[in-house]
Amino acid sequence: MDLPQNTDTQFGFVSVIGAPNAGKSTLMNQMVGAKISIVSPKAQTTRTRVLGIVVNEYDGHKTQIAFVDTPGIFKAQKRRLDKAIVAAAWEGVVDSDAILYIVDASLKNPMAHNQDILTGLKSQSLGSKKVTLVLNKVDLINPEKLLKLTTAFNAEFDFDATFMVSAEKNRGVNDILKHYTKRLPAGPFMYPEDELTDMPARLMAAEITREQVFRKLHDELPYNMAVDTEAWDERPDGSIEVHQVIYVTREAHKPIVLGKGGQKIKAMGMAARQEMEKIFECQFHVKLFVKVREQWDEDPEHYRIWGLDPHQD
Repeated sequence: MDLPQNTDTQFGFVSVIGAPNAGKSTLMNQMVGAKISIVSPKAQTTRTRVLGIVVNEYDGHKTQIAFVDTPGIFKAQKRRLDKAIVAAAWEGVVDSDAILYIVDASLKNPMAHNQDILTGLKSQSLGSKKVTLVLNKVDLINPEKLLKLTTAFNAEFDFDATFMVSAEKNRGVNDILKHYTKRLPAGPFMYPEDELTDMPARLMAAEITREQVFRKLHDELPYNMAVDTEAWDERPDGSIEVHQVIYVTREAHKPIVLGKGGQKIKAMGMAARQEMEKIFECQFHVKLFVKVREQWDEDPEHYRIWGLDPHQD
């Protein structure tokens, strides 16, 4: 598809950063108007860079905004995967035209929870790059506390604007789109107008299933599991058959995923199939398998698929 070359348009990359579970993926999905980033109560769900593309018109401006949903920024421990995830988040900051910083306002002490990120922002060479603050989940906090929180964060860093939203309830989200529609650089669109993400279909399908594993198992399964799409075949009738492997690190985790009589994995497969059909708008046949691979998170192939750098010290 040919890309529009209208010089009256605007385009820019906006990096979406924040602590784990701040609501970045939920906000991204609301802004794009479609499910492109998985959402889970489990911290550090997002491992890869997810691009969400929006075309918005406001006050005579027509802008294509490429929101980059980065992994949550947390204190990386010894695991190479953790370090690669945090590094990818900060790389998104460097490579973007603007930064959208999401804070969970409903936490008991949001400032303490975000101190490492604020310190990191201050240490970055941002130049003229603007950072916009979004206080999320404001429906769960009283107005007086919200006002104090706004003042405290703006005293810590020179934000160009502050938005108070409830991403889950889609309140205040459109104001963020208006903000960027008028402020990104002039230039042609980089993506077709009807494109919502650049994520490969096989990776998106794997992410959809990983979300369902988290949702169905809750705290029964550790964070360090993975899903790979091993086969993607289009049938003559137009439907798609997908074979996916759920990798766990211990033999004891395998029966947890399978469930009694295979009921858990069947439920996950059914939920994943329904979500895939909704997103891809065609019929799916999903077949799930469970394998034990103790050090799957040291496999460079996983890093390559997720767009991460495995060589993090």
